[in-house]
Amino acid sequence: MTDNTLSSHIDAYDWPAFSDDINREGWVILPNLFMPHECQALIDLYGPTDTFRSHVRMAHHGFGRGEYRYFSYPLPPLVETARRALYAHLAPIANSWNDRMGIKAHFPRDHAAFLDRCHEAGQPKPTPLLLKYKQGDYNCLHQDLYGEHVFPLQVAALLSEPGEDFTGGEFILTEQRPRMQSRASVVSLKKGDGVLFAVNDRPHRGPRGDYRVKMRHGVSTIRSGSRHTVGLIFHDAA
Repeated sequence: MTDNTLSSHIDAYDWPAFSDDINREGWVILPNLFMPHECQALIDLYGPTDTFRSHVRMAHHGFGRGEYRYFSYPLPPLVETARRALYAHLAPIANSWNDRMGIKAHFPRDHAAFLDRCHEAGQPKPTPLLLKYKQGDYNCLHQDLYGEHVFPLQVAALLSEPGEDFTGGEFILTEQRPRMQSRASVVSLKKGDGVLFAVNDRPHRGPRGDYRVKMRHGVSTIRSGSRHTVGLIFHDAA
């Protein structure tokens, strides 16, 4: 897809239905976010080039096993277009969540304006990333926060084909409600699918009104092959 086609593709999603799903579950699948040739183009970027600002090996930090690279600015066009187009639809959901949770911060509709806010607060580093896992690798449950200014939603898109490129490696979400045991969701993705999910807190409507639940995400152990993912985080890092 061209940049304009990708934006139109994202605009054509059933966003009212997606909003209902993510309000109910805390996550929703974005089918065919990237086409197969776009998935391969993103995988082909992986490597020690100026495209990336840093390289993290998870085992060195106790995050799990596997590795990832954070993109540098300017972002690759596919990543930049997807990030910008998705944000425009997610900002109203994020503002609704903050209202329901009693959080005063509101997000502008334009992503560039939100990034200006991050950069002025000392969060200038881009956060989109490419992740690479091989047999035996996994990602511990975590949250991608990075600073004071946090956008409450993010997207991870699977670039490899389950059952062909790898086995295992399921995307996992957990939800912790007050005074209750954690609830886990295993999200089944196909190549090119994205999953939209809560970064940290999200509102949950109970019998007595809204309350906060806390989300974490990770990846189960890769049993064979290799798995690539692109992560689209909408706030930048300190």
